[in-house]
Amino acid sequence: MGKAGRDWTQIYAIYGMEDWHTPIFLLIHAIVFSASSLVFLLYFNWICYSFESILPSVFSTSIARFAAGFTGSVTALSAVCLFYAAGNMFYSSVALRWDMAQRMVSAVHDWSTVKTVLDVGCGRGILLNTVAMQLKKEGSSGRVVGLDRKNTTLSTLRTAGMEGVQEYVTCREGDARRLPFPDNYFDVVVSAGFVHKVGKEFGPKTAAASAERMRVVGEVVRVLKEGGVGVVWDMVHVPEYVLRLQELKMEEIRVSERVTAFMVSSHIVSFRKPSHQHVMGPTEVRLDWRFHNIC
Repeated sequence: MGKAGRDWTQIYAIYGMEDWHTPIFLLIHAIVFSASSLVFLLYFNWICYSFESILPSVFSTSIARFAAGFTGSVTALSAVCLFYAAGNMFYSSVALRWDMAQRMVSAVHDWSTVKTVLDVGCGRGILLNTVAMQLKKEGSSGRVVGLDRKNTTLSTLRTAGMEGVQEYVTCREGDARRLPFPDNYFDVVVSAGFVHKVGKEFGPKTAAASAERMRVVGEVVRVLKEGGVGVVWDMVHVPEYVLRLQELKMEEIRVSERVTAFMVSSHIVSFRKPSHQHVMGPTEVRLDWRFHNIC
């Protein structure tokens, strides 16, 4: 099986999960709720009798049966929702990231001329290594730089070695709001599931957090070469990014259809930095049907 279509177990074996706590927390609660709903099913009559015995003035036989049935149903439905949430969190953490990385790479039409790539918020390197594999496939002498605020260099380079692309990858620590690179430096800039995390210390829905995210978008545009391509996959705040890209006069802005990731909506947005800075009319935003099947 090819790299793009590899088995999920291989992906998890290489990259692991950065956050096990949330899906396990959800899974444990799902199991508890499932067990509780099973108790209501197996001991329904006894539970009804208990309701009547404890509060005989409140629970008649019919009301007790309704209360027990309603409580058991809600408990079972909660278990289903928790199982779904745990599964979506687990899938989104690695397998979906891998799939979206493939789609992000396909958004860049010509990799043969790409020499410098930046992955903002590279984490353990799923998107970083996908780009490196594309460069290797093209026989390119290009390199991809992974930038992250956390000290993940060793683990990221380890995954690059396991993918056989270590010679194409370098890593740096840095702040995405102040990228440590000169203007017009990269042919391609990518980012996956990262920008929405910036500014969370101010609260996710505050104006200050939004301003911090817009600084990241501005930095991505700044370090991108004229004629270069930017591709960002992110959650919730993509409409903000589109508006900011319009303000910055980016061209060929395309937005994919909705994909559920980490229980929220996400989209891929791609754009091109104009080859020559000039005053343009209103920027057109297209729904890119090439991503029609990502839901």
